[in-house]
Amino acid sequence: MPLFQRLDEKTRLTGRLAAAVEYDGTAYCGWQRLKHASSVQYEVEQALARVANQPVTVHCSGRTDSGVHATRQVIHFDPPVSRSQKAWVFGANANLPRDIAIRWLVPVADDFHARFLALARRYRYVILNQPSRPVLERANATWCRDPLDADAMHRAAQVLVGERDFSSFRAAGCQSKTAWRHLHFIEVHRHGSLVVVDVQANAFVHHMIRNIVGALVDVGRGSKPEEYIATLLSLRDRTQASATAPGCGLHFVDSIYDPQYALPREPLGPNLLAFLGEWTGERDLPDSPLVRYRRGQPLAEDEGHPSLPKYRGKPAKVAAPTPEGESP
Repeated sequence: MPLFQRLDEKTRLTGRLAAAVEYDGTAYCGWQRLKHASSVQYEVEQALARVANQPVTVHCSGRTDSGVHATRQVIHFDPPVSRSQKAWVFGANANLPRDIAIRWLVPVADDFHARFLALARRYRYVILNQPSRPVLERANATWCRDPLDADAMHRAAQVLVGERDFSSFRAAGCQSKTAWRHLHFIEVHRHGSLVVVDVQANAFVHHMIRNIVGALVDVGRGSKPEEYIATLLSLRDRTQASATAPGCGLHFVDSIYDPQYALPREPLGPNLLAFLGEWTGERDLPDSPLVRYRRGQPLAEDEGHPSLPKYRGKPAKVAAPTPEGESP
């Protein structure tokens, strides 16, 4: 997908639509609509409703927590009226606050579901590692004044790759039925004063990434050995782990779907890391039962796993999503 693409203003779109939402989560209590606090979902639905002149309900690829940002939060909705691509994007953005924007919008098949058909979610956690407190990056990076050994953090994190029970990195209030997740990769690299934790999995339990980062920072400081992460993983006890890292450093940068849905491709965010040059969907997904299941491929009878539904074959049609505590 080119960086600059003309929006169609003539064709009136009907049927299900998918879009990508970018937001600075500083002022919001997460993505999910709440009665008692501001949320990104509420603002997006209100903006789309003004374009449609009717209520609009959206479904997202993965909920984010308070203060967490996103550059590619994929959503879908069934519009009550037909509007052009340009009308939806420009109209929504004109009615959204300055810290939320629609990046793109395209028609998709009626069976597309932003959450239940996502094969993977990818996040980047940005740490500004310098003696003085940040100014320009204060809202989108976590400050650590102590020198961090990024190489040690990377080595320690590799034990997390694969299908694991992440109970030690799961918030006490997590609503998910299981702590099993398939972590595809986790990388820790230093770029000048920036230390970046890049992680992808099929899904995440509540606060999972922020709890992992909190433990990795202790390893990077030298206050914990590299074996610390493996020890925590085996304990399956959140009370034995490190503090949760702040939400301001976490960015939801990609949701990955089967190529058949042909969603737009774009550079991974945040723009603070544009120099890395990686575009979405470049890495191969692991061959796992969950990936095959989400793609509608048949599974063998002996491929049971706590993270998989009990039925086999093509995913069943799903109703409205139920809470599973997927915010990281």
